Amino acid sequence: MTDPLLRIEDLHVEITGRGRTVRALDGIDLDLAPGEALGIVGESGCGKTLTALSVLGLLPPGGKITGGRILCGGTDLAAAPEPVLREVRGNTVGMVFQDPLSSLNPTLTIGAQVAEPLLLHRRTTRAEAWDRAEETLRLVGMPRPAERLKSYPHQLSGGMRQRVAIAMALVCAPRLLIADEPTTALDVTTQHQILELLDELRARLGMALILVTHDLGVIARRVDRVAVMYGGRIAERAPVRPLFAGPRHRYTQALFAARPELPRQRAGGGSGSGGPALGGTRLPAALPGLPPSLVTRPVGCRFAPRCGFATDICRAAEPELTDGLDGTAPATAAHAFACFHPAGPAAGTGPAEEPRPAAPRVRTAEPLLRLTDVSKTYPLHGGLFTRRGPGRKGAAEVSAVAGVSLTVRRGETFGLVGESGCGKSTLGRLAVGLEAPTAGTVHVAGRDLGTLDKRELRAHRRHVQLMFQDSAAAMDPRMRVGAVLREPLVVQGIGDRAEQRRRIAGLLDDVGLPRGAVDRYPHEFSGGQRQRLGLARALALAPSLVVADEPVSALDVSVQAQILHLLRTLQREKGIGYLFISHDLAVVRHLADSVGVMYLGKLVETGPAAQVLARPLHPYTRGLLDSVDAPDPDAAPAGTPLGGEAPSAAAPPSGCRFRTRCPLATGLCATTEPPPAEPETPGHRVACHFPLTGEALSNG
Repeated sequence: MTDPLLRIEDLHVEITGRGRTVRALDGIDLDLAPGEALGIVGESGCGKTLTALSVLGLLPPGGKITGGRILCGGTDLAAAPEPVLREVRGNTVGMVFQDPLSSLNPTLTIGAQVAEPLLLHRRTTRAEAWDRAEETLRLVGMPRPAERLKSYPHQLSGGMRQRVAIAMALVCAPRLLIADEPTTALDVTTQHQILELLDELRARLGMALILVTHDLGVIARRVDRVAVMYGGRIAERAPVRPLFAGPRHRYTQALFAARPELPRQRAGGGSGSGGPALGGTRLPAALPGLPPSLVTRPVGCRFAPRCGFATDICRAAEPELTDGLDGTAPATAAHAFACFHPAGPAAGTGPAEEPRPAAPRVRTAEPLLRLTDVSKTYPLHGGLFTRRGPGRKGAAEVSAVAGVSLTVRRGETFGLVGESGCGKSTLGRLAVGLEAPTAGTVHVAGRDLGTLDKRELRAHRRHVQLMFQDSAAAMDPRMRVGAVLREPLVVQGIGDRAEQRRRIAGLLDDVGLPRGAVDRYPHEFSGGQRQRLGLARALALAPSLVVADEPVSALDVSVQAQILHLLRTLQREKGIGYLFISHDLAVVRHLADSVGVMYLGKLVETGPAAQVLARPLHPYTRGLLDSVDAPDPDAAPAGTPLGGEAPSAAAPPSGCRFRTRCPLATGLCATTEPPPAEPETPGHRVACHFPLTGEALSNG
């Protein structure tokens, strides 16, 4: 058996701050062979990222290793001094951080940042380092790498910045690459390209990989083994196929059940497990409660307070990792789990899912939101003294939204999907009146927003609210939650202070937060709780329409499921209409009644969500669906994932805007823009000269 490249033995980490100590990691045991890929999964706060950071000695302020060893190349990194760790970082072990924009220096060029590890770790000249940087950018699939060397991070797309981060980690040819949530919040096509790149680089360079993620679907076909973490410990550890064929720990089983999936996908049982395929009639099962705080050492099984199978022994004793055969805890067990009441070997997806009624309880034919032929262009700026704008000679513009029409009715959800930069968020801002359309009309509750003055628009905003993607950035960190929720009531002059307090208490009840939350600050809440606060603020004025802009994109699957259930419940009770903007097709499949697919400012396909995402008519929609990894290690590829990048919105292609990436494009597509048509079913519209009529998605 090959000696491990990395071995973590009984690792303990504590973080001290604000007068308290969090026992973040409590006895972690992991090993990694040369060339092997290990996936570490679990909810936010379970210790995934901290385990990865411990390898490189990059613990947060107040963090320290209090026990255990981290052996790499014969060196114990847990006890190594800082000079030794500096030699390891970027040289023996490379790391790709979760947010490439925050991990790149905005004041340095891409070339300087990719070449820096070579100048630190290798005896090389600056010219040689830049040549190697260009070669590495080409290796990671960066288009025109020589030009990109002189670019700055803000000039690149999210996918390109992630490629730069990977190039920085690989430029010194490390033996181990740690990728911490490398695809979180990326659209499905960019995510697929990044994961394919990691697979290709691992095979070509023979390096080992640790992939940290909260998405089980991401790791299904990307790693050899999986470690599932919960509460600072390992709950289950197994080769990827046995884990997906039959998760044994009840927490792993719950994670499978919480993940939304597309019609062709199955989870928690492989292609032949018999696990129920998820369709458009059910939401994923929500895992109740929150992970333990770890300020005090939990008694018993850490998952017991959230587990429907827990008994007295679970609350009194902590289970050890075992293979389940004789109750021991073998260090080399292929499939080990720490559970007193494990699921059977063919566990399926776990708890039953909530049935979804065929239609919301409150529903009317009158549109809440109606966009008619809406366009939005922005002037390009040529520099500080060369600003160009509409009407100027040679003015250049960015076509963010081009001729979009859609309708959202009371009690319905319209899902808006597409790649980053396609115009989804711009359309959301137009819907709430934060932007004025360049052309077309926006009607909310029967009123044309373009005809309202500032006073009328402010009053009318009671009917429509925006739920932002980044809930933390959308709230003033210096204001307590009570003040954050009270602010819109004060602005609109609703009620006296006593009435406002009663309404705030009711809002917190609606979103499932304690009333005592009013005295806390936003940073004192978890990501899922902050998103609930964002929803409570959006509901403060009792709007009839909520525009939700990527509200669950950065949440782990369990919190995501909780938010989806909450949105559905509030819609049933209050008849709210949602314009739900997302790049996650599976989430939209479960929540939306209708869906619109955007590409480069255009709506290319619209119709009932169940139909559009099961029988796509536009090649772009089909490419998006084929880019989503099924949570099944043995699943055959669904089709041809979408490749390349969208053209610039400042110079969109003539005719069909998708033609430069479309495998079916002809000369007609270059000269004539396809009009919307209904080639198969009334209500299912597609703007394509050659729609994919009669083609339904299937398992391969």
